[in-house]
Amino acid sequence: MPVTTTMQPRLTQVFRFTRASYADGVAELAYAFDDGAELVETIRFPQAPAIPAARLAAFDAALKLLHLIAGVSYYKAGVPPKIELADGPLDDATADLLDALYLHGLAEFAYRNGMDLRGRMAFARGADTPAPAASLDLPRRTLVPIGGGKDSLVAVEAIKSIGGEATAVWVGHSALIAACAERTGLPTLNIERELAPGLFELNRQGAWNGHIPVTAVNSAILAVAAILYGYDSIAFANERSASAATLEYQGQQVNHQWSKGYAFEQLLGNWLHSHVAADLDYCSLLRPYSELAITRAFAKLTPYFDGFSSCNRNFRLLGPKPADRWCGQCPKCHFVFLALAPFLPKPRLLSIFGRNLLDDETQMAGFDALLEYQDHKPFECVGEGAEARAAMYALSQRPEWQEDAVVARFRSEILPQLDASQLALEPWLQPAAEHRVPARLQAALAAIG
Repeated sequence: MPVTTTMQPRLTQVFRFTRASYADGVAELAYAFDDGAELVETIRFPQAPAIPAARLAAFDAALKLLHLIAGVSYYKAGVPPKIELADGPLDDATADLLDALYLHGLAEFAYRNGMDLRGRMAFARGADTPAPAASLDLPRRTLVPIGGGKDSLVAVEAIKSIGGEATAVWVGHSALIAACAERTGLPTLNIERELAPGLFELNRQGAWNGHIPVTAVNSAILAVAAILYGYDSIAFANERSASAATLEYQGQQVNHQWSKGYAFEQLLGNWLHSHVAADLDYCSLLRPYSELAITRAFAKLTPYFDGFSSCNRNFRLLGPKPADRWCGQCPKCHFVFLALAPFLPKPRLLSIFGRNLLDDETQMAGFDALLEYQDHKPFECVGEGAEARAAMYALSQRPEWQEDAVVARFRSEILPQLDASQLALEPWLQPAAEHRVPARLQAALAAIG
């Protein structure tokens, strides 16, 4: 039955995971509030092969997890107090993963809507722990998610540098991402995700709305794809800075990038090893590196300069896209400009963006937020305030940048309040030891540093 105009999403009491199915390259994920109509999401895997018999159980486990993770997009529309699972309770490891994802992945959503989700939701547990997943002898090749920005391109080139077999993969429709993927020279895989149309109707009826942990959803989609097509690793390009919280709210850390952080990477990576395939690795190839170290590596990848974009306004689900690749106004534009500036000749950087963002007085507030000066870090995928300050300090010491409006103001107003001994660029360029990169890909780490 259709979603009715009389439904009030915020007053619903139960969120139901009703069913998940797969046939001929199409997965359907269905949800419902109370006894209302199903909300059916569709995911299409192009040219999908038949699933080998030896992988059927692994595929079913990965599809079940995708159903549970993708439900976050719909649960947040009503945030009802009860969650019902069509297949019954979960084992402890699965419930732990889902409880953490819904609490921390929706922390920004909760902050912006004045909610406290702690203690409000819990996934039923009590199922027996399944037998450890076996090794499936998956082909030794890697799915590398492409987002159109600098980070994923650094990861691609690092894997190419060691002769690794890889496929550039993305979820959804984006001409910019498709062009970047094509430019890598790798085989490509574009998976289509169609949100349930009823979700948009719920939004028109006053549903709760806001940020969801989309990287977690895409990760679950790629876990299904790895089993379906045959890949033994999924290598994202999430930096160590992604683990840093944006702010604290009512005693809880709120991180816009939580599902890009190391805590989620560990939860999902361990779950895939134990529940899907012992030889399916999930990691971030860039985890040891800061944003500044990654931008230094990207500064050497000149063939991508006229095609990449990290501006999130290019990737809006709804609404107009910018006329060019860089809007020049958003936190991503601000941060990428600032992070690249220490590593590129100034004329080259200005040619990429088409303007000098650091010589525009109207941009002061945006850069203040990046520096965590009189504001918190933006709710965006940007680096830590300390590394933004290190980049700005480096520019403040260079004659070609010193007179630009934002840099000059940093020198005169902000720098005197800081400890210059804590602003060195070099420490940010050193890799950390913490990562989950599998042994066969670890040689690529040296190519980044």
